[in-house]
Amino acid sequence: MTGNTTQKQAEPSKLALNIMHFGRSLRSAGLPIGTGKIIDAVRAVELAGFRSSDDFYWALHGIFVSRPEHELIFSQGFHIFWRRPELLGKLLQTGLLSPPPPANKKSAGSRRLSDALGLRNFGSSLLDSEQRQAYTGASSTEVFRTMDFEKMSVKEITEAEKIIKGLPLPIPERKTRHLIPSHKGPLVDLRSTLRANLRTGSAMLQLKYRKAKKRAIPLVVICDISGSMAKYSRLLLHFTHALTKKRERVHSFVFGTRLTNITRFLIARDVDVALESAQAVIRDWSGGTRIATCLRMFNIHWSRRVLSQGAVVILISDGLDRDPSVGLGEEMERIQKSCRRLIWLNPLLRYSEFEPRALGVKAMLPHVDEFRPVHNLASMAALAEALAANDFVAGREPKHRDGSYG
Repeated sequence: MTGNTTQKQAEPSKLALNIMHFGRSLRSAGLPIGTGKIIDAVRAVELAGFRSSDDFYWALHGIFVSRPEHELIFSQGFHIFWRRPELLGKLLQTGLLSPPPPANKKSAGSRRLSDALGLRNFGSSLLDSEQRQAYTGASSTEVFRTMDFEKMSVKEITEAEKIIKGLPLPIPERKTRHLIPSHKGPLVDLRSTLRANLRTGSAMLQLKYRKAKKRAIPLVVICDISGSMAKYSRLLLHFTHALTKKRERVHSFVFGTRLTNITRFLIARDVDVALESAQAVIRDWSGGTRIATCLRMFNIHWSRRVLSQGAVVILISDGLDRDPSVGLGEEMERIQKSCRRLIWLNPLLRYSEFEPRALGVKAMLPHVDEFRPVHNLASMAALAEALAANDFVAGREPKHRDGSYG
């Protein structure tokens, strides 16, 4: 009798350990799950009880899922984790769980979760046989540089974040009207020359010079964080954080259905702390898209503040707008006329057959100076090189109100 009681008491502890491991795995996959939530999940399962996997699923769902963007990761992680034979065998023997539904088609998200959950042999790789061979050959670096962010695993994304952090980002500068002292310069500083010679009383004049002060060109990043851009926005914000650390006068905005200024958060030295702080104030992450509305808010509230000194604007979006007919072209034109250069980064350009058929893309495209892809490390490196190019620094001066440049 005592042995049976001990065995019954041991089973819940095994289930609790499995829930703890599951929670930690979800945390590795990106969900904000701490020790408190894991303890609450164990108590919820014990109190609620369950007769099927659906009961068990929703009991854990109510604890671990706190934001809409966590739904997909939890759902995929649940079916991956609890399908492991060594775990399910013991649970099925106790009658606690019924077999989970068959696996759906594998996706890039499943691959990231399988790595986080430690399932080395889960499914098949998203790479074909030729790409697998390339990974083991001398061209593995090039394959990684050209791999789509959407297809990267957790380890590959972590490695990509390190590479993005170390990208060389030369700072383009432009001359200002402010003059500073110089040993050799095109301009003679008459006042400083007279002062120096009055102190020394020398018969020979020692000329003092001035030169124009150089200052980094302001950079404004406007990043789309809607659902269609969710697989790219985090890595692109890593790139924005790297720009903020290496440059001065970088202003960062994100938008989905509303515009949010996250410049003050990206000043933090640690990128994870910066993005976590930014996400705490963003209410429309992985939601809908209203590009026209958000750009209108930018033009009304921020354009004069951040574009007044010939800034370069980097717009990161796929151009898929919910209401593209509501003045999107006009708002893009206003931004283009107010800045030195407008660069549009679109991950859809990774497709060779891409055509601007969407209404939003058609409205935006005529008002950009550059249209670039941004879906892998190679495209980011090309962007970094473009930001440091001489012709980029020269750029196009903002238009005056009468439509002239200068």
